[in-house]
Formats: sequence, C-alpha cells, structure tokens
Amino acid sequence: MGIDLSRRIRQPEIMDAPDLPPARFTQTLKGLERVNIVTRSTALMWPDLKAAGMLFSGRALRVLDVACGGGDVLIALWRRAKRAGISVELAGCDMSPTAVTFASEAAARAGAPIEFFQHDVTRDTLPDRFDMIMSTLFLHHLDEEDAIAFLREAAAKARNRLVIQDLVRSPLSYWFARLGTRVLLLSDICRIDGRTSVEGAFTRGEAKELARKAGLTSAEVVSRLPFRYLIRWVRP
Repeated sequence: MGIDLSRRIRQPEIMDAPDLPPARFTQTLKGLERVNIVTRSTALMWPDLKAAGMLFSGRALRVLDVACGGGDVLIALWRRAKRAGISVELAGCDMSPTAVTFASEAAARAGAPIEFFQHDVTRDTLPDRFDMIMSTLFLHHLDEEDAIAFLREAAAKARNRLVIQDLVRSPLSYWFARLGTRVLLLSDICRIDGRTSVEGAFTRGEAKELARKAGLTSAEVVSRLPFRYLIRWVRP
C-alpha cells in the first residue's frame, strides 16, 4: 500500500517518549550511530567545520551540536579535526539526560575532550559562545513554528555559521528508511521511528521556506546523498 507524502505528517517518535526505559533509549542511540555511519553524516558536516576552522587559526573553533544524541558525530568530527591539525572546542547538548550520559561516556572512551550538557531548545535559550552551531537529524522532530524559532535563535547566536542536516521527505527516502533499518538489523524502535521521521521531515522547498521565515535570507539549502539536505547560513 502506498503512502501519501505530499504533505508533512508529524507524529511523536518512540525515542522522544519521556517514559522510554534508559536501556531501550541507549539501544536506539547505538542504532542511530550505525545510521550516521552508513549515511555519512560526519562527512556531510566536515566541510563546514573545516572551512570555519581555517578562519579561526589564532584560537580553537568553538562548535555546538544541538540535539547531539549519542555524540557519535561530534566524536568523529573531533577525530577528523585532530588529523587535520584544526584546533576545536566541541560541545553537544540534548534534552535527554540519558543521551548526555551516553555521549559523555563515549567521548571519554575515545579520549575526546567534548563537553555534553542537557538542554531543551524549545524551552531554553542557546548559549552565545560558539562560532558554529550545527544539528543532525533534529529539525524534523519540531513543529514548524518551533523549527523557525530554533533556526532564528541559532543563527543569532552562531558567530560564524549555522549548519543543519536533515532528512528529505520523499517516497524514495521513505523506502530507503524502511529497507535500510532492516538491512542494518536495527531495533524495532529505529525501524518504526525511521518511517515516522521521513513522514515528519521537510522537503527541500519547505526547508527553504523555514529559513526565509526565520530571517535567514542568505541561507542556502543544498541536497546531499543519501536523501539529505543541508541548511547552511554563514554570517555576512
């Protein structure tokens, strides 16, 4: 049976449930790490971190990852920056205390000096000490008004640039999520949330409109494989 993806259908995802047992949430974070590896999430964010890092050769580039989940993208970026000789100060925030603990422990095992802290962007203001603010696979968790508010505030606080990576809503993306989560042998939560995520994602055109409504008139929205887009805004 086909599914109508002509309009956005946003539903709560299982991983966002406040009563989800920590063990189940942790299992989901591990599954998302595998998804990020296969879909090259780190590689998609690296060019902007590298470009920003070249501008701040006199000091460390300060980067905040909003809704960082298990911290795997930040840890991978830290490794790339270290190999490239780019000095960075990385931090990640997430509304889930379980995610913050999981990410902190993962960074400690990797020897990565990354700060993780609890933060709900729908309720709390973002800190203003970062040069680059980024986020991966978070925007589709928000309703339209919260998404616009997040983009507006993040751009206001980022001293150099804002980079948002997210899913594209399309039939191909939907079936890629359905098949991919099975091929990767991910948990039932990842399989169900994978479909829900695509149903609740924005199209590239809708993402452009979100950026416009947030006042980011110079932002570009670029397509990236597989079935992703980047909202990139660089401070004039």
